[in-house]
Amino acid sequence: MSVRNIEELLFQMPTVQRRASDEWARTFAASIMKQSRRRNWRPSEKQEAIMRRLVSEIFGEPEDLVVIEED
Repeated sequence: MSVRNIEELLFQMPTVQRRASDEWARTFAASIMKQSRRRNWRPSEKQEAIMRRLVSEIFGEPEDLVVIEED
């Protein structure tokens, strides 16, 4: 994963921490934010996958979204 993509995920972690529905996700986001302050830190593959999932859950489109097109 590119550094830019990781930075984008890290940028979303404070929002994930505030809006997550369970305590584990909030704690995970806080932990990632703390770890990211370390010099040359990069998330493991597993951490990265969890970060992606959490961001997707918070910012993803609702499954029941109905798009109305105007002509």
